[in-house]
Amino acid sequence: MNNITKYIWIAWTSARSNLAYITEVASRAVFLFVILYIFLQLWRVTYAETNAQQLGDFTLAQMLWYLGITESIVLSAPTIAQEVDEDVRTGALAVQLIRPLSYPLYRLWTSLGERTVRFGLNLTVSIALALLFVGFIPLNLSGILLFLLSLPLAFVLDFLATFLVGLGAFWLENTTGLLLIYSRINMILGGMLIPLDLFPEQWQAILRNLPFASIIYGPARLFVQPDLSFAGQLLIRQVLAIGVLSLLVAFVYSTAVKRIHANGG
Repeated sequence: MNNITKYIWIAWTSARSNLAYITEVASRAVFLFVILYIFLQLWRVTYAETNAQQLGDFTLAQMLWYLGITESIVLSAPTIAQEVDEDVRTGALAVQLIRPLSYPLYRLWTSLGERTVRFGLNLTVSIALALLFVGFIPLNLSGILLFLLSLPLAFVLDFLATFLVGLGAFWLENTTGLLLIYSRINMILGGMLIPLDLFPEQWQAILRNLPFASIIYGPARLFVQPDLSFAGQLLIRQVLAIGVLSLLVAFVYSTAVKRIHANGG
């Protein structure tokens, strides 16, 4: 079995494992339903009070679909940082290093398999709720294909960031605080609750070029407002961010592994 086949099998096993615990995944879907319903009511009031047909080029229907995508992305995130943190603190990482697998790649493909299942179920709930309350929005095949192209890159980018947080366990007693900071920054600057189009105009260009926007805002906006030019810019930003974060993860990981060897395994 060659390397790529092994990692694909790991992802498939992770996906099947999540399907086995469908009740836990379903509970997240119920939570998503409640959250989206609350946001729908809030945005309905906002549009009504401002007497606006569009806010930031988003109609009310597009806004709910946008929020459905962003919430589905965020709530599908696996607990990568906590798992890496636990592996480091319990010494399980030393055992992982003996296996004929790259630990970072093992974690990456495990997270992709798990996240695919979670995102699929979340998206199903989001679409059902959006259709129920606001109906269809204009979609086209090219927009959906561009969205599906950008989404895996967003997942990889988010993985690299959370994996890097988990590696902080080599130097910190607990990385919970770091993860909390990252998740909150990701939610706010990534456009989970409010599209970046509604931020002050002088901030928008800066926020769009941050990695957080490439994880959440970019794919969601591409889904509700397909645009080839925007898609090209998004994909370039995602690839560049993945490249930079990959180098950073490789450096931190190699430094961390040397600490294991220096301390006798």
